[in-house]
Amino acid sequence: MLNPRLAARYAKSLIDLSIEMGQLEPVYKDILYLKSIFLSSKELVNFLNNPVITSDQKLKVVQTLDSTKTGEITKTFNRLLIKKGRESYLPEIADAFIEQYKEYKGIYTVILTTAVAVSDDVKNAIISRIRKEGQMKEVELVSVVQENIIGGFILEGNGKRIDASVAYDLAKIKNRFLTNEFIYRFR
Repeated sequence: MLNPRLAARYAKSLIDLSIEMGQLEPVYKDILYLKSIFLSSKELVNFLNNPVITSDQKLKVVQTLDSTKTGEITKTFNRLLIKKGRESYLPEIADAFIEQYKEYKGIYTVILTTAVAVSDDVKNAIISRIRKEGQMKEVELVSVVQENIIGGFILEGNGKRIDASVAYDLAKIKNRFLTNEFIYRFR
């Protein structure tokens, strides 16, 4: 069960604490590590969500994950979540933390969707153009391949979307034919 308000509050607390302790970057790396584990192991997420499993058992598993890869702030935060019975929200808190970290650092995430993979030179050219046009200092480009757009690209970020795909153009043409727009012009 998702609870974005709770996740945002816990993430904000962790960010504030890590900034105060001068450990924002190490904690961010810890959270990225934990997120990668959550993405790769649905069993772990189900384990954390299971109300039958005791807090002590969950704590042992999370401490095993934390043992060598994470810092003390992250370990303490995870113990606190388990003690408060909020461990099931840990994946959502990780997402909220990453989002708030990027907002704090001024990092804008832009999603580039293409029909085929693009080269690093094209990605770098797009990033520099976005920085120039959007006056953004830090841009993180996420490249997604979707063959169903046929060609062109879709660029999404900062609440905007540019759809220059062939599939979009074909859908517009199809819609114009379905509304009989061309028939009236010939009469």
